Amino acid sequence: MEPINIADYEALAARRLPPSAWDYYRSGCDDEVTLETNRAAYARLQLRPRVLVDVSHISLATTALGAEVRSPLLVAPTAYHGLAHVEGECETARGTSAASSLMVVSTMANRSLEDVATAATCPLWFQLYVYRDRSLSEQLARRAEAAGYRALVLTADTPRLGRRERDIRNGFGLPPHLHMGNFAGEAREQPGQEPGASGLAVYADAQLDTSLTWEALDWLRSVTTLPIVVKGILTAEDAALAGEHGAAGIIVSNHGGRQLESGLATIEALPEVVAAVAGRCEVYMDGGIRRGTDALKALALGARAVLLGRPILWGLVASGQSGVARVLDLLTLELELAMALVGASSLDALTPALLRYRGY
Repeated sequence: MEPINIADYEALAARRLPPSAWDYYRSGCDDEVTLETNRAAYARLQLRPRVLVDVSHISLATTALGAEVRSPLLVAPTAYHGLAHVEGECETARGTSAASSLMVVSTMANRSLEDVATAATCPLWFQLYVYRDRSLSEQLARRAEAAGYRALVLTADTPRLGRRERDIRNGFGLPPHLHMGNFAGEAREQPGQEPGASGLAVYADAQLDTSLTWEALDWLRSVTTLPIVVKGILTAEDAALAGEHGAAGIIVSNHGGRQLESGLATIEALPEVVAAVAGRCEVYMDGGIRRGTDALKALALGARAVLLGRPILWGLVASGQSGVARVLDLLTLELELAMALVGASSLDALTPALLRYRGY
């Protein structure tokens, strides 16, 4: 039977992926408390439905930095899609395009940003890490702009890589047949397999800029005309600073629970970030969304759209392009139904008044 929800797709991916790749995709840092917190936090929010509302037509269409999308469900940046499908990020882009969504492409993709742009008919943003050698990041930013990407997503929560113990046990690194497509022919192209260590952590410690400050946002604005979205913000203080430094958008994210143990759940951090920016830039959120009602809660708390990471990978493993599109379609249908049942015929009707915390 074809999967009918995200849990079905996850179970299918668990059966099909090699153990090392499965652990890499699904794991969090340390005891994986933050990973679990992201999911558990949605259950603490209950819905307060309104009745006798005309929901014969429900509109989900919206925009993300001006790009039109069918629904507020977007594709988050995740690395190494080549572990899930032979066509890697190009196949993900085809599925995203089929679902009329938007895809954020990772610096650490297995296919080059140009190849992904060629495969896509959907809007693309490019997720950017800042390397110790900033000329590398500048080149990536300029390449993304030349290839037609519509925004840069600066990842701010990774001065060092979180301790992902499953990767350490597996000696995780890219297998010999894969490389990082944006660095073809360079020493940086492949975090190697490291017995007793995470090859990705070794790579990140050697390459990424641990001295990164808000100055980097100013620098990035000086080398590109693209709008810049800052990913990894969880506090009002940092949200305000992002606005002061000219960010066009913020992604409330804890890196899928892969960086800081005991961190805030993103759905719980969202309200203070929305309040701090006060409409000065667009606010997005990722982390733990597995149901349409999860997305509805984030939208009601002020997110313009939400981004899906692991569910997209599960769809990619299951059936490539069609699996990616199906995951987006399933969650869109769930969101549409949930909106009908809470009495909201448009995204503008999703407000905090539809929510309460359990036990309040």
